[in-house]
Amino acid sequence: MTVPSHSSGPVSPRGSEPQEGPLTEGMAALANMGWQILLTLGLATIALGVIALVWPGATLRVIGVLFGVYLLATGVFQLAAAFGTHVPRHLRVLHFITGAASILLGLICFRGPLESIFLLALWIGFSWLLRGTLETIAAASDQTMPARGWHVAFGIIGTMAGIVMIIMPFASIATLTLVVGVMAIVLGLTEVVRAIRTRVEIGHLAPGTATQRRPLFHARAHPQH
Repeated sequence: MTVPSHSSGPVSPRGSEPQEGPLTEGMAALANMGWQILLTLGLATIALGVIALVWPGATLRVIGVLFGVYLLATGVFQLAAAFGTHVPRHLRVLHFITGAASILLGLICFRGPLESIFLLALWIGFSWLLRGTLETIAAASDQTMPARGWHVAFGIIGTMAGIVMIIMPFASIATLTLVVGVMAIVLGLTEVVRAIRTRVEIGHLAPGTATQRRPLFHARAHPQH
């Protein structure tokens, strides 16, 4: 005489609970980590903006030192590329000259804050001037370019900003530091607000998910016919 099996009814829904538990916990942990990282980055950005506004001179000195380190690293890589076997011979001289010039400018940056700020301002000024000029020429020569007027306007603004940066490097770099400080504070506040909203949404979704999953599983066995 065979004993009827009762494993076909309630066992399958119960067996699915351990499969969803770790996945749900992992998603919740990932969401909590996301808003915490976003909040930390926002607070750090606000702190950097406040430092740039309160101590602009110290901020410029730190930026000048970092710019010198960047020039030294770029020069070392350029010199290493000059002696590489994959570089053609006619490009080795160019790599060597640019690498030596970058190392020389990087060493000049470490002589004092004025030299580093002056070189940084000239670097930014010539970059804006070159980019603005190229963008203006490209937009003016191509009549089929989308948003052609905006490209011409931005190119002219970039060119004028580069000229001002080259003519008045110290005043321009100080003004740029203040602008960067204000922008950093605004961006940091935006990130903090996003982190708080994400945390609130996670708190609202957690009880809602639990109430939606609860009626799907029944512990009582169904009556057999």
